[in-house]
Amino acid sequence: MIAVVGAGPVGLTLALRLAQFGVPVTVFEQSQRLRGEGSKALCMQRETLESWAMLGFGQQVADRGVAWQVGRTYFRETELFLTQLPATDEHFPPFVNVSQTEVERLMVEAVDREPLVTVHWGQSLTGLEQDADRVRLTCDCDSREVVTEAAYAVGADGARSSVRRLCGINFPGHSHRDQFLIADIRAQLPFPAERRFWFDPPWNPGRTVLIHPQPDDVWRIDWQVPPNFDLAAERDSGRLDERIRRIVGGSQYEPVWLTVYRFHQRMAARFRDRRVLLAGDAAHLMSPFGARGLNSGVADAMNLAWRLAFTLRSPESEDLLEGYAAERMLAARENLAVTDATMRFMVPATEAERRERDAILLASVDDPQMRAKVNSGRLATPTVYRPAGSALPVQTGAVLPDAPVQPVRGTSATRLRELVGTARLRLHLGCRPDGSAGDDCVQVVPPGGALPPGRHAVVRDVHGRVGERLQTGAAPVVLTVRPDAYVEAVAARSP
Repeated sequence: MIAVVGAGPVGLTLALRLAQFGVPVTVFEQSQRLRGEGSKALCMQRETLESWAMLGFGQQVADRGVAWQVGRTYFRETELFLTQLPATDEHFPPFVNVSQTEVERLMVEAVDREPLVTVHWGQSLTGLEQDADRVRLTCDCDSREVVTEAAYAVGADGARSSVRRLCGINFPGHSHRDQFLIADIRAQLPFPAERRFWFDPPWNPGRTVLIHPQPDDVWRIDWQVPPNFDLAAERDSGRLDERIRRIVGGSQYEPVWLTVYRFHQRMAARFRDRRVLLAGDAAHLMSPFGARGLNSGVADAMNLAWRLAFTLRSPESEDLLEGYAAERMLAARENLAVTDATMRFMVPATEAERRERDAILLASVDDPQMRAKVNSGRLATPTVYRPAGSALPVQTGAVLPDAPVQPVRGTSATRLRELVGTARLRLHLGCRPDGSAGDDCVQVVPPGGALPPGRHAVVRDVHGRVGERLQTGAAPVVLTVRPDAYVEAVAARSP
């Protein structure tokens, strides 16, 4: 049994994915069931939707949310640039906006249907010990002590992680001085379904504003506010209504959720302590600009799930868990570097940095080259686990792209990503598996290609997109794809 502490999106993603490997999971959550409200994490990246599609609810999230492909950045009232995310025939859009609360509701419904996952709500972790074979967790349940043993434990219990604290793992980093007022409001507004970001707008001079669309005529507005901002005083004085009115005008609106956040940039000193591992906000905290928080946490869960499952089957494979720590610490460092650069531009730490930032913004109004220095958030993309300058093929260490396929034999998959399961997938392009090929081998034949002999699974690259997106060229190759959809190896083969 695996113990997971924390029933947020990361913990439940991990639990549901482990169950697909046949691993029983017990989840401990200190809060009561479906406790959340408000948008919180909002922008779900395509790879996150692909991960949740493997768990059975990715399409529901995509259908419920608002898809967007355009981001606009303004200085005062001048549009500096437009970011157009490329339209492709991949199944999911680049980003879908839907509140974390709604996603958690879908996840809990999925957990309720999964017999291998048990969630203990209202249980707080108070003790954690481990030896060479087991982890022993002590939880408080209505002043009653409950002790559980597990083969491994994962801390997915957020920024104030009890698991991290009980393991004595440091959490170095820093917090940003300014705060951000976040408001979800319901209103019928003539705004496009786009991400729109302002530096120094008339309705928040000297600071920033971000607007995102949500389902059901709900809009998320983020204002940068001073360190001493008081939400209660703002509401009672009527200044909050004035603040909102400067954006929505005379339109009727209904406040749905209001909160004030101070963003943090932190990473755990290590992601593994023997039989205990960290994931999500327990392992790393970063500002939300660029949508790298929840999305990177889901990537943690998908990376860790198959490694834990394989290690349970074959204990000598425990080095796989070191691979988790290495890869996801690399991802966290990259995400922190990106978001730290964003926050330094958005919220300069010194007067000299502020003068430099303001000079860039002023110059960018007339100088297109200066606009490249304007940073309103670099949007999340899946981490590539391939060293710079590596001689490995370009596909190695990258996530498997999606492409439409036609099932021919041994599979019902209609797109490439549906072939990823709980074993290492071997994709044969331009060649066919030998007679010893197992169920994890799939041959991709070109458009119009004949059905090859054998009993292995076959799909047809109906539009030629598979070869195009995998950049394999004409040479016959076999790609080995991990259960988290990352390409592990590329090997040349004879036709």
